[in-house]
Amino acid sequence: MIRVLIADDHPMVRKGLAQMIAESGDMECVGEAENSVSVSRILRQKPVDVLLLDVEIPSRNGLEILKAVRRSHPKVQVLMFSMYPEEQYAVRSLKAGAAGYLSKNTPPQKIIEAIRSAARGRKYISPDLAQSLASRISEGLGDGRLAHESLSDREFQTLRCIAGGKKLAEIAAEMSLSPKTVSVYRARLLEKMKLRNNTDLTRYAIRNQLVE
Repeated sequence: MIRVLIADDHPMVRKGLAQMIAESGDMECVGEAENSVSVSRILRQKPVDVLLLDVEIPSRNGLEILKAVRRSHPKVQVLMFSMYPEEQYAVRSLKAGAAGYLSKNTPPQKIIEAIRSAARGRKYISPDLAQSLASRISEGLGDGRLAHESLSDREFQTLRCIAGGKKLAEIAAEMSLSPKTVSVYRARLLEKMKLRNNTDLTRYAIRNQLVE
């Protein structure tokens, strides 16, 4: 049996996924986590083959959790699960060590296929994402990339927090950094993206579906 841990802050989402997994016949839900603390606790207490992880889980950024899990539990395969389009987060997630990336609009059978693929140690990439990656390669390395794709994960997280309306102190607390360090990330991302201020940054994030 494939042992799956579901990490999402919405109870109804967790319930639906757990039921779908139970009906698969070859996998079981061994736990449900609503935040990063729960994820860590369950991973310490129970054997897990695949972690289905929401990008927007509370108390810690999903990519940060992904990296932490890959360090502390390298045998656990992590599938990122999000409402955001694949083209915005999938490549970043795969580079961070994810076994795949699923949109919350993915049909149930495809989610089951992705979990099975991850459990076998294989990457799961949807046909749409594969086409997108192939197009980028054919265009030439570095060509046609969106501005935010040049950001580090910390810079990208800072961008999303600012665009989400969070204040400097809130961002610093969420990222466990000093306000000064967050300001440095902000300056770097504005320079890399050739934007002038937070207003420009927010418009960019909304236009490219990086925030709700």
